[in-house]
Amino acid sequence: MADYASSAEADTYFATRLNASPWDDASSGNKAKAVTHATAIIDRLNFLGEKTVSTQANQFPRNDDTTIPQDIQDACCEIAKALLDGVDPEMEIENLSMTQMIYGPAKTTYDRSRIPEHIAHGIPSGVAWRILKPYLRDASAIQMMRVN
Repeated sequence: MADYASSAEADTYFATRLNASPWDDASSGNKAKAVTHATAIIDRLNFLGEKTVSTQANQFPRNDDTTIPQDIQDACCEIAKALLDGVDPEMEIENLSMTQMIYGPAKTTYDRSRIPEHIAHGIPSGVAWRILKPYLRDASAIQMMRVN
């Protein structure tokens, strides 16, 4: 399985971005692990269309494309950075179950009735989620096919 972005491509992507220190400060080994993990996270989503070749390992390219869209590469970079920054969607969901924190006389109450959409889908970056969302199938749509 090839990654959607290489460490070198991510280096280029983050060269012009603010707040990229989680990526910039990571070792080359951790960068490689992060883009591989980010690719796996992306591939768990339900995308529009079909794989270009049904036997390909990754979800992209799709339909008649022969290359991976730049948006998917960018989302991979954003997810990799979030992972290197310690964001874990599972932990985020667990943290959302806490509704109240009391420390001495200070008390904070949280509304936990809604889990952020990107966290619910296992994406550790809101930026990446906004990039990926247009490529996703509508979960409420039903695809029907006629069988003869």
